[in-house]
Amino acid sequence: MAAFDLLCLTTLALLLAFTRLGVAQGPYPGQIKNLVTFGDSYSDVVNAGDNGTAWPIYAAMYGNFTLYPFAKAGATCSNYLTYRPFPSVFEYQLPLYFTEEYNGSLELDPESTMYTLWIGTNDVGVNSLITGSQTPGVTLVDTIGCAVEWVRVLYASGARNFVFQNMLPLQDTVLYSADSYPNRYWTEQRNTTEWNVVMTEFTNTGNALSRMMLEALAPTLEGAHLGIFDSYGLVADIHAYPQNYLNGTAPYNVTGCIRSCILQINESTSDLGDCTIAEGTARDSYLWFDELHPSEQTDRVIAREIAGAIVRNSSDWITWLI
Repeated sequence: MAAFDLLCLTTLALLLAFTRLGVAQGPYPGQIKNLVTFGDSYSDVVNAGDNGTAWPIYAAMYGNFTLYPFAKAGATCSNYLTYRPFPSVFEYQLPLYFTEEYNGSLELDPESTMYTLWIGTNDVGVNSLITGSQTPGVTLVDTIGCAVEWVRVLYASGARNFVFQNMLPLQDTVLYSADSYPNRYWTEQRNTTEWNVVMTEFTNTGNALSRMMLEALAPTLEGAHLGIFDSYGLVADIHAYPQNYLNGTAPYNVTGCIRSCILQINESTSDLGDCTIAEGTARDSYLWFDELHPSEQTDRVIAREIAGAIVRNSSDWITWLI
C-alpha cells in the first residue's frame, strides 16, 4: 500500500512538473490578457466582412482581452503562392507586427498573449486555386503549409500561445454553392456544381492537412500552447441547427444571405442592380452576410466560442494539441 501511495505521489509530482514546464494542454484559466489576430476579411476589424462588427472585437469583449488586430481583407497567406493585390500574412501582416515589436510600439508579454490565424478562404477561392490562378506549381499543400509556418515563425520570435482556425465549409456559401448566381465576387460563366464539389474537397482536405502538419509541429514547440479551432465544424453545426445559434425575427436562413445581389450583365456595363437586403433584427436570422462572408450573428457565435476556448470555460470547438 505504501509503495502504491509513493507511486501516486511520484506521478502527481511529475504531472505538476510537466504543467510548470508548459506542456499542459492549453493555457490555464485567466492566463491570457491579450489577443493578436491575423487573417483576411473574416477577421478584419476595419473592413469587416460581416458589414458590422468583426468577431475579434466581440471575442475581446467576451474574454476581457486587449485586442491587437493585424488581419486585412482580401489577404492570402502569401502573395508569392497565390498573388492578390491585398496585404497578405507573410508579406504585410507579419512584417508590420515585427516592425511594431522592434520599434517598441508593441510590447506584449508572451505568456499572457494569444495569437490567432484564420486564413485560407482567398487562397483556395476565386482568382486563386479554384480558378487555377495561383503561381505555377503551387498546390493546396503549399498554401496550408504556409499557414502552419505562421506558427513556427511567431514561435521563433518568442510567441507561445496559438489558436489556428481552420477553413469553414466554404462550399455552403452562396458563392460556391451548386445554386450560385453571378455576384460581386464572380460574374463569368462557371460550372457551379463542379465548383461546389471542388471546394468541398479543398476545405476538407486542407483542414485534414493542417491538422496533421500542426500535430507534427507541436512536439517541437517547447513551452507553448497550440489549439486548433474547428471553424468548419462550428459553422456546419449552425447550418444544420440554426435554431441553436441564430436569433433574428425572420425565419432561419442558412442558404441565402442578408445582402444578396445578382449581378446584371450586358455588353457595356455591369452593376449590382437586383439586390435583396434584410434589415434590422431580421439580419440575425442569417448564417451568411453576403455571398462569401458570415453574418454578424455568426461572428458573435464564433467570437463566443473562441473566447470561451481561450479562457478555458468551453472546449466544444477547440482541440489543444499542447
